[in-house]
Amino acid sequence: MAFELPDLPYAHDALEPNIDKETMMIHHGKHHAGYTKKLNAAIEGTDLEGKSIEQIIENLDLNNAAVRNNGGGYYNHSLFWQVMSPNGGGEPTGAIADAINDAFGSYDAFKEKFSAAAKTRFGSGWAWLCVHNGGKVEVCSTPNQDNPLMPGVGCGGTPILGLDVWEHAYYLKYQNKRPDYVSAFFNLINWDEVNKRYAANK
Repeated sequence: MAFELPDLPYAHDALEPNIDKETMMIHHGKHHAGYTKKLNAAIEGTDLEGKSIEQIIENLDLNNAAVRNNGGGYYNHSLFWQVMSPNGGGEPTGAIADAINDAFGSYDAFKEKFSAAAKTRFGSGWAWLCVHNGGKVEVCSTPNQDNPLMPGVGCGGTPILGLDVWEHAYYLKYQNKRPDYVSAFFNLINWDEVNKRYAANK
């Protein structure tokens, strides 16, 4: 089965004013669609065909640039859309709130650490909140379309929250003001979804 572009869980304009409609249309309909198409082309006729995206990424040969870039792009964006919501924002509750407090001391301290990871990632990449076996959470960033599921990349663990800091994710609205885009992201975080991912992977 070839990979398919997942539908957005909300309308293209649903995240305004934090992320604009035009950016969402291009980001999902062009960039994510492109990664999906190129991933399918890269695995066609290989032993990776028919495997889940997690199986592909976790056992990746990092020298396979086509699968690394497009498999990462497919996985990362599929997570990104889900961890945002028009009704998002606010502070986390439940198990993820406890894990954040244990790891960072407070939500504000987590926010500062995550923001720094996003703002200081040179060039294109992602900021992540990952969970390790046992439930400990950690913040890190990765370049390009890499993610911590890939062997030896980032902080390891399973990503449960990710922020895309490629320019295509924010430049139409924010231009070179990446910190403003990073701040706006906290208004959109779907903590219910992050909690579900935390529970499933701890």
